[in-house]
Amino acid sequence: MKRTLTILFLLVSVFCAPADAQPCPDRPCPDGITKIADCPDEGCMRGAPDPNHPLDPELNKRKNIRSDDQQPVLRSIRWMKGLPDPTTFTDCGSRDELKQSGEGQKITVVAWALTARKGSRETCNCQLTKVADTDNHIVLVDLGVKNPTLATNECCSVTAEFTPRTRLDHPNFTRLKLDRLIDANWKSSQANPSGKLLVRVTGLLLFDSFHFVHQPPLKRDTNWEIHPILKFEYCPKGKTCRADSDENWIDFDND
Repeated sequence: MKRTLTILFLLVSVFCAPADAQPCPDRPCPDGITKIADCPDEGCMRGAPDPNHPLDPELNKRKNIRSDDQQPVLRSIRWMKGLPDPTTFTDCGSRDELKQSGEGQKITVVAWALTARKGSRETCNCQLTKVADTDNHIVLVDLGVKNPTLATNECCSVTAEFTPRTRLDHPNFTRLKLDRLIDANWKSSQANPSGKLLVRVTGLLLFDSFHFVHQPPLKRDTNWEIHPILKFEYCPKGKTCRADSDENWIDFDND
């Protein structure tokens, strides 16, 4: 009886699996890739494939977009947190459900930036490790939070990312520049600054399917991100900046 139930369970699992489920490809890095400009948009792997860190070429291609001609739509952190998680997504599967929820839209969000964290080796960046070839995770918190701190509010944050691809066109998109603006006393030897900075971030909406599928999840409120960032502005200390006006905002590209 137990054997019969086991066979039935396996059959149900097979026939109920998403139709587009497929194994993630094995894409070894060719010789000669030493900088991000040499890395294909689909990314690649160095060494043996890791089942816990599969290469998803469609996710990587979305992360590696360098520009977009859409007119951005003004959104909020609260709106991003309200976006749904997918119900049918599988590793390396179709992203149609994500597109229906908004993936790929160009949006602008005004928020508090609390830190820009160091990036790590990822398949989208051909697992390169130099600072110029890795991304930065920026912790964004809703403007309704009066005195946000990493310790208290990172759990309720949204992520936006400087990517090495966009840094080829926007060299000021760096962790050092942002963290020094967040905290004038911050030193690069420290993990994170202490403070906050009012920012206006424009980029593409992306669902981070890797952290959705694989554990452990990042410390944040949603896997919907602004990734990549295509324009980054900040409000100087002592100035008033509005989401729907260009007055007083300073563009990273011109600073």
